[in-house]
Amino acid sequence: MGAALALSLSLAACDSGDNGSSGTGDGKPAVTTVPSPTPSPTPSVEPAAYRETLDTALGPLDKALRAVDRASGGKALTRALREAAAAAITAADALTIAPTPDDAADGNTQLILALQDLDKSLDQAGSASGRCAASPRVALGTATGPRSVRNADRSLTRLGYPVRLTLPRTEKPRSRRLENGSLVKDGSRTGLGRLTIDNGTDSDAVVALTRSGRTAFTLYIRKGREATVRGVEDGYYTVFFASGVDWDSAERSFTRDCGFQKFDDRAHFRTVAVTGGTQYTVLKYSLAKSLGGNATTSDVPDDEFPS
Repeated sequence: MGAALALSLSLAACDSGDNGSSGTGDGKPAVTTVPSPTPSPTPSVEPAAYRETLDTALGPLDKALRAVDRASGGKALTRALREAAAAAITAADALTIAPTPDDAADGNTQLILALQDLDKSLDQAGSASGRCAASPRVALGTATGPRSVRNADRSLTRLGYPVRLTLPRTEKPRSRRLENGSLVKDGSRTGLGRLTIDNGTDSDAVVALTRSGRTAFTLYIRKGREATVRGVEDGYYTVFFASGVDWDSAERSFTRDCGFQKFDDRAHFRTVAVTGGTQYTVLKYSLAKSLGGNATTSDVPDDEFPS
């Protein structure tokens, strides 16, 4: 203890230039000032306050998403999807101006972007209509918006800021098919004409024949198969065909990967009496394009394809 004291006094005397004295030049003892510890910074926003902000901003959206989940389908589901889309963008706007703790700044930005993505996904699912339109729940199941929200939820929940949203149920894409040769629509077939369709493409197809603006019949042909319709009545027919994946019987249409075409020349069926009997028309159409083919086709808008 004495050696330590002597060393301290010696250093003090050297600093003041006064040999043999301790402390300051006037003989008073030196006082060493020790800086006080720097206090921890106060959080910019209290975590509890931000959690409350999240709940307030996301509450109406959660309610709207639950309504989507409950909707049975049709117009009720479409309306619920559009209302949820509006709620998503409102929540994103609220969080854009909300005070955020420093540790949640990145997660808050991620959530804002996710909600904007969810708005687009919900709106697109609710707007899908017409032929070759997947069901809204299938469309939502393949959309990026719900995945973005889940990722943002994980980021914020790890920090203690749970994102209280219940995303609606979705459906996986399906691949429904009819039996080969099924008649999707059938009218009067009291003639003798015969029509065979060879579907050498890599997609299922339906072929519809119309006469005087009315559909005579529509035939389903699986890929790589043939199908025949008998009893075709005399007349000139326009031959339409559509291809795709996942046949929706309620909508009478494929739901994805669709194509709509028609043969440029009309099919002519006729029956005539000949010596010893009756002569009638037998036609065969191939849907696969081939070298040396003698028929041309044109694309048609989906809303012009016969229902």
